Amino acid sequence: MDEPILEPGRRICDPHHHLWDRGGNRYLLDELLADTSSGHNIVSTVFVECLSMYRADGPEEMRCVGETEFVQGVAAMSASGGYGPTRHAAGIVSRANLSHPNAAKVLEAHIAASPNRFRGVRDAAGWHPSPDVRNSHTNPPEHLFLREDFRRGFAHLARLGLSFEAWLYHPQIPEVTALARAFPETTIILNHFGGPLGIGPYAGRQKEVFEEWKPALDELATCPNVVAKLGGVNMPLNGLWASDRAAPPDSEEIVATTKHYYEHTIDRFGPGRCMFESNFPVDKAHVGYAELWNAFKRMAAGFREDEKDAMFYGTATRVYRLE
Repeated sequence: MDEPILEPGRRICDPHHHLWDRGGNRYLLDELLADTSSGHNIVSTVFVECLSMYRADGPEEMRCVGETEFVQGVAAMSASGGYGPTRHAAGIVSRANLSHPNAAKVLEAHIAASPNRFRGVRDAAGWHPSPDVRNSHTNPPEHLFLREDFRRGFAHLARLGLSFEAWLYHPQIPEVTALARAFPETTIILNHFGGPLGIGPYAGRQKEVFEEWKPALDELATCPNVVAKLGGVNMPLNGLWASDRAAPPDSEEIVATTKHYYEHTIDRFGPGRCMFESNFPVDKAHVGYAELWNAFKRMAAGFREDEKDAMFYGTATRVYRLE
């Protein structure tokens, strides 16, 4: 698809992408460059954990530090200027098993591996009783965010100046709210609108899911320490796109299909607590990078210039301390 780029000069920080090499499924700097160089003004990006390049040995809880070491190297390559002006992985979010007794030492090891870029962690909590809904990639237990052992580890984040990425499924959003109220000094970033499901028992029930999702999102928005990522609803688990499409949607179709999640979240959180995200290459299963950012620009068309700048750049660079 060759869609003209809207507002090509608008500065963008893409605050959510991954890097991996998984036996034929490769998304490393070259692949990321191909997407971020597709015409939009991507100034910087933030890497978010995906179980990539863990250490092969050493204490089990420390192996995740290998991901930070790996991405720190990719970020240094990008920062050399030899791959263009975009500063890829200018912020790094890795994983720590916050329920582990050594969680504080793991967090400190991440900081030591990337003292200039490491900004926070994600310990995914997506869990569902249905066998047709795959749990998060870390296979978490039910009610992870409510567990005492998890919260003992979570308590170290504020002391170390780190943020937390909340990734889970929409029936679990109240657990993020409870966590945010228990730790008001810790910045929590809601990933992918809180994971509205469209598979398994939710297949074909998109309107019902949206109505279930809204009051939970509204309550979460009352927590001032929570910010929202606007994106990540083009995954197969969201059920918004047919898997057998002949071609990916253009930006206008992306807007028509997904805008209700964006409009409602921006209305509740405000532009100063929202940031557009690509979630690539996961969302790449259904949408193109250039078309996705065009869709974001279409959805933001009615906002003031300062509000647009916040959602495309300012909120992300502030939250991840990139400037």
